[in-house]
Amino acid sequence: MTDPALDAEALRERAVASLITARDRTTLLTSCVDEPELTAQHSPLMSPLVWDLAHIGNQEEQWLLRAVAGHEAIRPEIDGLYDAFEHPRAERPSLPLLPPDEARRYAADVRGRALDVLEAAAFDGTRLTEAGFAFGMIAQHEQQHDETMLITHQLRRGPRALTAPDPEPVPLFTGPSEVLLPGGPFTMGTSDEPWALDNERPAHRREVAPFRIDTTPVTNAAYQAFIADGGYEEPRWWTAEGWAHVRRNAITAPLFWRRDGGQWLRRRFGVTEAVPPDEPVLHVCWYEADAYARWAGRRLPTEAEWEKAARYDPAGDRSARYPWGDAEPTPEHANLGQRHLRPAPAGSYPAGESPLGVRQLIGDVWEWTSSDFLPYPGFRAFPYKEYSEVFFGPGHKVLRGGSFAVDAVACRGTFRNWDLPVRRQIFSGFRTARSEEI
Repeated sequence: MTDPALDAEALRERAVASLITARDRTTLLTSCVDEPELTAQHSPLMSPLVWDLAHIGNQEEQWLLRAVAGHEAIRPEIDGLYDAFEHPRAERPSLPLLPPDEARRYAADVRGRALDVLEAAAFDGTRLTEAGFAFGMIAQHEQQHDETMLITHQLRRGPRALTAPDPEPVPLFTGPSEVLLPGGPFTMGTSDEPWALDNERPAHRREVAPFRIDTTPVTNAAYQAFIADGGYEEPRWWTAEGWAHVRRNAITAPLFWRRDGGQWLRRRFGVTEAVPPDEPVLHVCWYEADAYARWAGRRLPTEAEWEKAARYDPAGDRSARYPWGDAEPTPEHANLGQRHLRPAPAGSYPAGESPLGVRQLIGDVWEWTSSDFLPYPGFRAFPYKEYSEVFFGPGHKVLRGGSFAVDAVACRGTFRNWDLPVRRQIFSGFRTARSEEI
């Protein structure tokens, strides 16, 4: 029988490591540019970086210091400023935000107190503290805002502010283009992943008909063929809403791409470079992904199909945490955690493939699915409705798998992301599927 004290110590170590990893990344993202860059709004779609910095601290204070530890508020007067639902992103630059140095001091003060709370935490008694959930939730929240800040860095104009090594080069992938997934039920979602968020719960059986799915995400070269074939000029590939969107906004290629003579160029974190043909395509909206799939005679996978491809192990007829099994991700499994500032070439990470041979389901690019963001049967909002429940419905499409900008703490086989079908600034790509004729 496992010693509960050892379990508590392991949870504490995991929580400390996750919080420190997130804060180190936040520091990197907010220390590589000067104060005017921190306070500027680089796109109406995004907050000023300094807003994210103080919001991270404020959420940590509200949940770890107030809700878990019962402490009095440190700065109650700023709660409204950093309430994401009270102030949309477009108006945040006009708010009396904490200046960068004060925001850093506030976040550091909260973190010091939160680590004291963590040191004394019992990890039982309430759902918020059981298995260290609140600490895991806050680590995931900070990493999600780190990804948001990285998106802001991609949108900002000016010289490069961030650097990272490129992924290891790999031989051109020559394996099968698609994989057959068997029909039948599988377990979708989770009821026992300690830090899983409310929309991932509960575990439930889902029936999926046999289907085929791309072995790797769709590449830039494949997407360029769609463009060259007049994909953006042919309404039959698009939904009515998608066609209206690309016409209205004069969209003719993925975001950050431009044509220069005979080649496509892209801007990536302040550097202009040739579009690499073997990388997964990036910065496409749902409408573009759906149109490409139609052009290719295929479709986007449903969310259930994607999760079955990512988790189903036919040998044990079970759903694993990740495509490769239950072990935590390593650099050999997936491109995560801003270790690189780009996707790895299609076909990378053979150690991370699923039992049936599907690759790169975790990391590299968020993958659009055909599914609306909806609750699972038996869903219960926790610990607040504004995380998931208010977004349920046909307005948001589900993305799966994470990207190079996602940390492992906020990425697993059950993790669900969602966004509006017009969004392209996110690190989004896709793979396609087709139904298997029986």
